Amino acid sequence: MRLAPSSGTLVAGLDVGGTKTLAVAVGPAGTIVGEVRRATRSGSGERVLTSTTDILAELAADVGVPLHGFAAVGVGIPGFIDVTSGTVRHAVNLGLGATPLPLADRLAERVLAPVHVDNDVNVAAVGAAAALGCHDLAYLSVGTGIAAGLLLGGRIRRGARGAAGEIGHLPVDPDGPMCDCGQRGCLEAVASGPALARRWPAGEGAASVAGALLDAAASGDPVAVKVRDAVAGHLADAVAMLAQTVDPDRVVLGGGVAEAGQALIDVVRAALVDRARRAPVLADLDLPARVSLVPAGVPVGALGAALAARRQTSRRLDAVGGRPLQVREAM
Repeated sequence: MRLAPSSGTLVAGLDVGGTKTLAVAVGPAGTIVGEVRRATRSGSGERVLTSTTDILAELAADVGVPLHGFAAVGVGIPGFIDVTSGTVRHAVNLGLGATPLPLADRLAERVLAPVHVDNDVNVAAVGAAAALGCHDLAYLSVGTGIAAGLLLGGRIRRGARGAAGEIGHLPVDPDGPMCDCGQRGCLEAVASGPALARRWPAGEGAASVAGALLDAAASGDPVAVKVRDAVAGHLADAVAMLAQTVDPDRVVLGGGVAEAGQALIDVVRAALVDRARRAPVLADLDLPARVSLVPAGVPVGALGAALAARRQTSRRLDAVGGRPLQVREAM
């Protein structure tokens, strides 16, 4: 497909979720200059495509450019992603099944710019790294599900079959509940937003439930303390798993549950300190100092999608022009 070249310097990034989509426009210096948030229209490929096009049109109007005025567009979206073809499948929360949706090609036809599609957690890792000035981290997303985006030495690690970072379906509790994947006691089944809501049904949304639980535990509610400590322990296990497998410089917690803020990171760090007291190997890894929350107010998913799209576009232009690549490959 031949695209009309854009003369713009802005890139757009979309973080497409099951209920809402956040779009940002990013300038040449990596600064966000426009932001739009809208409900996601899901249920079919056509509805997802229309939803992403509409929010891009609104973002373009917000920053004063036409829809085809972006130099590139990046999309972070859940599901199984083929980054080479730009297709999406098995995005359950969006109503996408086994038939691949050619999102990159279809969206590029509408915006007349290169479109880069990647898994939402992967691009969130890119955004978190940019916000923190770090090029070696694991982004642990704790929300409706649990997964990790791995940016190791500046490169996204996807794995041989795209399953790198899918730690949500690692069993951690042999006596835990059955997981939707068919295993018992998976990390996602005991520490995700829905798992937390089942054990502490207060508030709406992962952040609200987590906040209510932490407040109740801080006030001395014995049931809340028990649930809090169990969840913090499982999240500490996830941090330790990441540290002992890929050894990133930092582990950054994001997602709906992590929006509970400092109180959450405090109890996770306390659980890591407790493990370090009992295991000299863990003590040497200094995990409490290496785990943190995603920077408040930074839309790391949308930002990372935009930055990934810019980098991919720069690489393509260099390749076409026969020039040596000047941008370090991070994809």
